[in-house]
Amino acid sequence: MSAIDQRELLEMVADVPSWWHSIDLGHDIVTPGVKTVEALESNLLAMQLPPLAGKSVLDIGAWDGYFSFAAEHMGARRVVALDHYVWSMDLIAQVQHFHECHAQGRKPPQWEEVPSVWRPDELPGKRGFDTVHRALGSQVESHVEDFMIADLDQLGTFDVVMYLGVLYHMKDPLRALERLAKVTSEVAVIETAAYAVPGFEHQSMCEFYASDELNADSTNWWAPNLTALTGLCQAAGFDRVKVLVGPGDMRGMPAGEVQRYRAIVHAWK
Repeated sequence: MSAIDQRELLEMVADVPSWWHSIDLGHDIVTPGVKTVEALESNLLAMQLPPLAGKSVLDIGAWDGYFSFAAEHMGARRVVALDHYVWSMDLIAQVQHFHECHAQGRKPPQWEEVPSVWRPDELPGKRGFDTVHRALGSQVESHVEDFMIADLDQLGTFDVVMYLGVLYHMKDPLRALERLAKVTSEVAVIETAAYAVPGFEHQSMCEFYASDELNADSTNWWAPNLTALTGLCQAAGFDRVKVLVGPGDMRGMPAGEVQRYRAIVHAWK
């Protein structure tokens, strides 16, 4: 980091066309992410990570790497940032195509189907991660892999696995959690879109999105309620599940009204 002065660092940050995470690089420079420093710090606090000193950590769906670099800063012995989906996309082209679709009244496609967006040979979406990695002089390892088809024996197991903002993008959430359990030796931290319905809290239910009903995003497929999420984790091979963030107070809400929110759980082996 000492070899990079403020001017060079500013040029490095400006050279990345799209940032999702706001990451402090020092020299009073913070990457201009969509998610603010305050929002990310709040997310990290809500995750209630166990002590990471000396631990191995896997961050699945790392994007710009905020949580990977945070784990390294918290003393993790080894951190692996794994992504392929965001890293394979030209994020500026994705946004442009998204707005064109909506202007024309068309549902946005799966991004792998759009050649101007999907560029896995070039990894345009990884530029933010690589920039932060260099700026921080980080030892975080980056693995470009689709977790759903990766060789898990080769990937290995990790004490702590972060699975943040990924589950609801999976067409097969049970299989995804089964694979998650196989690479977790202690605890998986799962953050996902979730929903709750007053009067049905104890029923195991998932909401399915056939199109782009959730946040106008056609890559969203499922949102479980807490009972379903807990059951899915246990069926996948986790011994116990601790809920950290659940739905808000539903007293007074009409029966059958849906509350959508972001759930966080710890799934322990």
